[in-house]
Amino acid sequence: MTIAFGCDHAALQLKQEIMEFAKSLGHSPKDYGTFTEERADYPEYAKKVANAVADGECDLGILVCGTGVGMSIAANKVKGIRAVVCSEPFSAKLSREHNDTNILCLGARVIGSEFAKMIVEIWLSSKFQEGRHISRVKMFE
Repeated sequence: MTIAFGCDHAALQLKQEIMEFAKSLGHSPKDYGTFTEERADYPEYAKKVANAVADGECDLGILVCGTGVGMSIAANKVKGIRAVVCSEPFSAKLSREHNDTNILCLGARVIGSEFAKMIVEIWLSSKFQEGRHISRVKMFE
């Protein structure tokens, strides 16, 4: 899968580690910035990643900021995006299985890199279960 990545200045290092991890799992990461530790406004990068996913340029997206919350709010403003902020694997798994999330948001100030990798791996490997969940996901729109 092609995965869009974005972050703000608070999460540059974690984004880079997760991108390398995704690559080791056989995915193709595409970096939408930021590329330095200079102050950056996270909504700008959330919008870039969300548009790439909504337009079909990338299959999924991963956004990282201090808490993941701001990125999630910003990404969810784009039509067709179902972004979730997760700090543990169970919610990440069920967000894909039940809500068909297409962007994962993480908090670099909330979780460490190894735990982030665990969350990313389970989120990427989980699939939408459809069935009774389809009508609920359609209600989002």
